[in-house]
Amino acid sequence: MRWRRRTAAEPADLVVPYWQAHDEELLSAGLGAIARRLPALVRDAIRVAWQASRADTAAALVLTVLAGLFTAFGLLATNDVLESLFAAGATADRVRAAIPALLLVAAAAALRAGMLAVAAWAQERLKPQVERLAETRLFRLTTRVELTAFDDEEFHNSMQRARDNGVPDSATVVEMTVNVLTGAIGVLSAAVTLGILHPALMPLLLVTAVPDAWAALRSARMRYAAFRRVSTARRRKFLLSDLMAERPPAAEVRAFTLRRFLLGEYDRIAEYEQRVELDVAWQRATTRVTGDLLGGVALAAVYGTLGLMLAFGFLPLAVVGTAVLTIRASQSSLTSLVQSVNKLYEAGLYFGDYLEFCAMAERFVPPERTARLDPFRRIAAESVHFTYPGADTPALDGVSVAVERGEIVALVGENGSGKTTLAKLLAGLYAPDSGAVRWNAVDLAEVDGDTLRERISVIAQDHTRWPLTAAQNITMGRLRDDERMAEAARAAGADAVLARLDDGYETLLDRRFRGGQELSGGQWQRIAIARAFYRDADVMIFDEPTSALDPRAEHALFERIRHHAAGRTVVLISHRLFSVRYADRIYVLDRGRVVEQGTHPELLRTGGRYAQLYELQAAAYREPSSAC
Repeated sequence: MRWRRRTAAEPADLVVPYWQAHDEELLSAGLGAIARRLPALVRDAIRVAWQASRADTAAALVLTVLAGLFTAFGLLATNDVLESLFAAGATADRVRAAIPALLLVAAAAALRAGMLAVAAWAQERLKPQVERLAETRLFRLTTRVELTAFDDEEFHNSMQRARDNGVPDSATVVEMTVNVLTGAIGVLSAAVTLGILHPALMPLLLVTAVPDAWAALRSARMRYAAFRRVSTARRRKFLLSDLMAERPPAAEVRAFTLRRFLLGEYDRIAEYEQRVELDVAWQRATTRVTGDLLGGVALAAVYGTLGLMLAFGFLPLAVVGTAVLTIRASQSSLTSLVQSVNKLYEAGLYFGDYLEFCAMAERFVPPERTARLDPFRRIAAESVHFTYPGADTPALDGVSVAVERGEIVALVGENGSGKTTLAKLLAGLYAPDSGAVRWNAVDLAEVDGDTLRERISVIAQDHTRWPLTAAQNITMGRLRDDERMAEAARAAGADAVLARLDDGYETLLDRRFRGGQELSGGQWQRIAIARAFYRDADVMIFDEPTSALDPRAEHALFERIRHHAAGRTVVLISHRLFSVRYADRIYVLDRGRVVEQGTHPELLRTGGRYAQLYELQAAAYREPSSAC
């Protein structure tokens, strides 16, 4: 018998994906749980809608209530019409007697229709405004929180739920709240009308309501159960469709002859999705038929009861006729009410995630800091310790470095040594767990982050390829100065890249859009370095700025950086030690500690870690001493 050893990482595959966080709750929630949560959902929805647009919220709510009042008024006026028509006397006289009531019914119907139309218009206006409000609030928070928040798994998952489900469902919550109110007022209007006609008629409305409510709720549960069954398959199908239809994987799809494999996977998943949907379609159809049959039985019982009450003289014929019309009119309102309540509960769970994320994100927003920055003289890390959220070992363990004005300082070391983390602390992107990073004598913990980053430019190794024009990729939101932009491009060697673009600086750097063009990795690095030069900050931090360049281009770019950085302060991170030999000072990091520091000649003379790494790299370029 074959067996497979369970690996330590395997339980991670069993974690419920963030987009399915509430599936079990949605599938098992009963009417009691929904009813208990409903008031809070309605309150939250109205508050958000009020913040988005007071006028549209007031119009949607007030007009919906007034429409319900006119519904009841119209039904009662219908009773007067029937009384006139069923009264004794000539037909013409009875019709003339019914005309005033008929006019009231028509007026009530017209006013009700007009109010519902305006309320629906206000509701449609609310949806985009609410979603924009929710999305804007989300992005205002995600762009303000400390960078470490994105390294926290709980924060990241919460943000994804809020962005992918909570923001869209904010509009759904508002929409369903208005729909619930509309349905509830429709049912309430019918109940009030029946109560006015005769108190004994109100229970009959409940008898007709139960089958429809059961069928609507069960059908909604089936729909959601089907969605849950195919949600993972559907996401995988979308992924496969991107692999077969997008540009980046197109070359490998052909190079590895993946067409048949991908189409086979797509067909297998699509067939499963189709089977589930057809199965659920049959189940829902069966439920609807059962509900209709039970509803027919209930309706027959109600009509029989009305007939008996009419026969024994408990009700006049006009009241019985009005009761029949009222009950029939209430059924559509009841079905809409049940479905809207179910959708409101579902959307409310994810909207609750959105509200919880906003509260969580507020805790990650740094407090207001007011310390001022003097003209730059020195930036230094003093015995800093830093551990990423959830990590067992520190990324930096008691590190101290100093960068003086006008110096080129290099941070070197193997992967995972802490170079990039230290650079982010120097840039104020991370705050140390202990120790301090100081600008002159000012602790960066007392300085506003945006104020600090106006004085420091950072070009990360994994810099973003913004889907913007070439000019916007260089200016990065700053006021455009064509002369300074051209100078920055020349200093970074990007001018040659831009000269080959169809529209020069106005070329959109994204092939997914019409007229857009794509750049190679090395060309993008030149554009990224031009960003740093255009910013003209006191301190420029370059993290592996030449990783995508060939040796000749790398040498030329470093010469440009040295020339352009004359008088400026540069922190340079590189694995290629040949490129940092001209630095004023080199810090060698290993496992989060500074193990050596000095100039290139000094570090070679000591024969330590730096010398070993340099010799390994230099040996790769030497001619072999003998043929193999």
